[in-house]
Amino acid sequence: MLACLDTNVIIYLVERNPAWHPRVAARLAALRTAGGEIAVSDVARLECLVGQLISGDAALQADYAAFFADPAVHMLTVTVAVWERPALIRAAHRFAALDSLHLATAVEHGCSLFLTNDAKLGRFPDIPVEVLT
Repeated sequence: MLACLDTNVIIYLVERNPAWHPRVAARLAALRTAGGEIAVSDVARLECLVGQLISGDAALQADYAAFFADPAVHMLTVTVAVWERPALIRAAHRFAALDSLHLATAVEHGCSLFLTNDAKLGRFPDIPVEVLT
């Protein structure tokens, strides 16, 4: 199983959000124990970089760099096929552009799960979406 992480899940994990980090860490541990792997899109990298660049927090920048460089994290590129699918997703489901791009990336790369904390994405039918609670 290849599980694609939404940006919010990555932020909770890397920034050790007190409310969400334990849930994310436990879910990812369970996924790995079951033989699953995690993946993130280039879109998530873009979104994660913004906050740290605004804050200028060098330690946080290093934490994100380490996360994205981890060989256990599969990086999913935004290919031509990925760029074409979000328009269809937006038209059908009225999701935001970046959400549509995240989902398209996961689908086009054959992920078997999309892990998020965004409840509205739970209604996307093209890939199983797990909403953290």
